[in-house]
Amino acid sequence: MDNDRNTEQQLTILGMTAEKGRWLLVLVGLLINICLGSIYAFSVFRKPLESFWNITSSQSGYPFMIFLAVFAVVMPLAGNWIARWGPKKTTMLGGMLVAIGWIAASFSPDIFTLTLLYGVIGGAGVGIVYGCPIAVIAKWFPQKSGLAIGLTVMGFGISALITAPLIKTMIGNPDIGIMNTFLYSGIAFGIIITLLARLLSFPPAEWAPAGPEATATAALPALNLSRQEMLKTSSFYALWATYTIGCLAGLMAIGIASPVGTEVARLDATTAALAVSLFAIFNGLGRPIFGVITDKLGPKHTAMLSFTLILAASLLMSLFGQDNAILYLITFCLLWMCLGGWLALAPTSTGIYFGKQYYAQNYGMVYTAYGAGAILGTLISGNIKDITGSYLDAFPIVAGLALLGIIIAAIGLNPVKRQ
Repeated sequence: MDNDRNTEQQLTILGMTAEKGRWLLVLVGLLINICLGSIYAFSVFRKPLESFWNITSSQSGYPFMIFLAVFAVVMPLAGNWIARWGPKKTTMLGGMLVAIGWIAASFSPDIFTLTLLYGVIGGAGVGIVYGCPIAVIAKWFPQKSGLAIGLTVMGFGISALITAPLIKTMIGNPDIGIMNTFLYSGIAFGIIITLLARLLSFPPAEWAPAGPEATATAALPALNLSRQEMLKTSSFYALWATYTIGCLAGLMAIGIASPVGTEVARLDATTAALAVSLFAIFNGLGRPIFGVITDKLGPKHTAMLSFTLILAASLLMSLFGQDNAILYLITFCLLWMCLGGWLALAPTSTGIYFGKQYYAQNYGMVYTAYGAGAILGTLISGNIKDITGSYLDAFPIVAGLALLGIIIAAIGLNPVKRQ
């Protein structure tokens, strides 16, 4: 409680009321997420690692795959630690593991050791830290949280735009090289996350914004469900299922964006790479955009809007995507934006439906849908390409899942009724 009170006092000392000063915490969360989101820049390491150790392209992807898997598994565990230790100490612990994972990876003798050190330790660190800023922002913005959460997690989405060029420059520098790039990155991320973590605290229990904040969900009854209580509601399973479908479509689009650009849309490699940078911008912007929409329309209608966009994009790409560069750009901008949107929509919906008291534990469980979506999206796109010879044949499946998502959202995404 003293730490919470100190946070409110610090905001006042800076010459701002808590209502205005809490936006500084959004900036803190965004900066932390830029460090965490460097995993999206891992593709920059792959070719150099393949040459450095003479390994296959599949092997160079092991650290990325394991990192995301461990990230998703650790998130539910971290929710309990945030509730027990607070966001500051939990973020420091995770930041230390992020640093250790990157630094230890720099001493790896082979790709399998790198996978264990970077993928497992670094992935666990990100899994611990990721939920901390979100939980803090959710409590500082008890009603109008969509925009604030969206801006916070936007850092993860746009991270590759910032970290990839820096990492690529370090790898190409003969005085640094690929392994020292892991070392220096780990040191930098560890310092930045640890310093920013000191600013993270929940508001005092009795604190509330000075004025009412009108939202589509403001009139809903205030519920604070524990994780066990949440798991007994149909709303949780509807949210988990729709989140999985949203992530499946988006993460599949991330994984195949470059090869679809060159093999289907017939772009040259340089243009395809620039297109991926464009998609990353939409991925980042999708988070605050869908956060605002969730505030205004509520989770049900926002989810249905997202799936309608995914359905339209998938059908258009399936039917008219061959040799169509313009449609390729439009389709993948929409898919990447909707993925970013779900990473704001789902945490905002968790607070709306299940309350803020047990938010960290609850969103950790909801977030496992991200891991399920990542696995399913990768399996679908890879197997369809192997079977049919074209990535285009994956899009009708995504369209069908989007239609299923619309149905689930319409029927199941409802406020939990008080027992």
